[in-house]
This record gives sequence, structure tokens and C-alpha cells, in this order.
Amino acid sequence: MSFSSEIKENLSKISNLNNKELVKYELIGYLLSNNTTCDKKTISYATVNEYNINRFSKLLSNLNLLNFQIELKGKTYRIMLPKIINIEEITYEGQDILLSTYHKEKLEKIENINEQEKMAIKAFIRGIFLGSGSVNNPENKYHLEMILSTEQNAKTIKKLLKKVAIHMKEMKRKNGYSLYLKEGEEISKFLAFIGANSAVIKFEEIRVLRDMKNNINRKVNCETANLSKTIQASVKQIEAIKKIQKEGKFENLSESLKEIAILRLENPDATLIELGQMLKEPIGKSGVNHRLKQLEQLGEN
Repeated sequence: MSFSSEIKENLSKISNLNNKELVKYELIGYLLSNNTTCDKKTISYATVNEYNINRFSKLLSNLNLLNFQIELKGKTYRIMLPKIINIEEITYEGQDILLSTYHKEKLEKIENINEQEKMAIKAFIRGIFLGSGSVNNPENKYHLEMILSTEQNAKTIKKLLKKVAIHMKEMKRKNGYSLYLKEGEEISKFLAFIGANSAVIKFEEIRVLRDMKNNINRKVNCETANLSKTIQASVKQIEAIKKIQKEGKFENLSESLKEIAILRLENPDATLIELGQMLKEPIGKSGVNHRLKQLEQLGEN
């Protein structure tokens, strides 16, 4: 089972069906998703997820909208019902279902959200996510999105989520308008908001392990890069020293250059700090680097 399916299974078991207002808002969320279309008489919702279709049918039954049919073609479930005319928050435009102008403006004007409004918004967003949302397996990458049928719906929902401190980005797609998140912390906050509690726990466990793994990889890569630089510099220094020896100029070097040259030949993998500590009179990294640079210049000349 995919991570998205696990979340939707979790959400479909939320027991809020005794609250008609929350049921209505969750249903409206489904209706605004890009998986819902309508014609002159009929609303049609399609999905490959059985938890989605089961939840949708429960919402309809709870609101006493019983005149619906469910069919399965291949792997796709489809639920069809007559146009709903007794939900004043929605309106119809061609094949799309929109928030009514009055309700859209009402949502956008909300400032200080009270607990009742917050619960309604949670149910509304949960319905949209169930209707057309998805989350990538966080072991691979962080990506959550919901696809709305129209730009108007997407912009209104984006503004609404901003009021509860969830900042989604918007993108036009071939099949609608996407609202998406790509940061682990924001995705976790979103899942907690819509009530996917067990999914949040699993998501956070994976996120912590992934971040630890990435930190370790970055550290290893950094150390590998530093080691590579040390080896390249050492090879260049050793070549210069051998060139000086071949030309018979080694004995002409000062005692300090001779000492560091011998140490470098004997310890090709040592860092500058380690070489400095091996000297009879230890010096720092910059001092060792200065002497080795002198050897390189002599070797070039």
C-alpha cells in the first residue's frame, strides 16, 4: 500500500459523521477536487482509491443524499448522483463546481478563526485532500499536493490555508490547479491539521531517519573532498621534492626545508597539521604550508 493510501485509510476512519455541518464541509471539499465533474443533471466523482469512494458514499448517506450509484471499471471507482441543489456554499459552471461568490468572500474575510470555524476548515481541507490529494513516500522525497478543478478554487483555498499558517504554493497543471508543499515540516503540519495523526507519526519517523542519513552523507562527502585535496597537494609536493633531489639541489636547502621535505616523503597521507606536529620544533598549519610552497617553487624553477 502506498503512503498516500495509508493516509487516506487513516482519514476515512475519522468519526465525525454525527456532526452534519462538518460532514457537509468535507463533502464540499470532495466536490471541488479535480476528480469531480458534472453535466446538466449529474455529478460524477472518480478515483482508484477504495477508501475515497467509501468515505464519499458515507458523507452522502449521512446528509440523506441517497440517490447515488457506484460502479467499478477496471481499477477505477465512479460514484454518480443527481446535482445537489440544497448546499448553498457551491455553484455550478459548466463541468466545474465552484464555491459560491458569497461563501468565497466569506471565507476570505475570516480574520480571527474561532474553534467552530477551525473545525469546519479542517473538514473542508480534509475533503479536498481525500478527493484529489497525494503524498510521496518521504523516504524518496517530500511532496504533497491537492489538485483543484479551477484556478478560482485553488486561490481561495490557498488564502484560507494561509490563515491557519499553512503556506502552499500554486501551479497550473494539465488536469487542474495544484496546491503543493515540498518541505517536510510543512507537510507534517498539514497532515496533523487534517487529522491524519498516525500518518504524522510515521512521516516524522521517516523524516528524522532521512535527515540523519543526509547529514552523515554530507559529512562523509566533505571529509572525502578534503582528503582528496590533501592527497592532490601531497602528490604535487612530493614531485617537487624528488625533482630537487634529482637535480642534486637537496643538500643546498635550509635545515627547516630539508626536515619538512623528509617528513612529507615519509608521510604522504599526513595533513599539514600532522606534519607540523612531527617537526623537532612543532609549528602550525600555515608555517608548514609556507615551507611546502617554497619547495614547490624550487621544484618548478
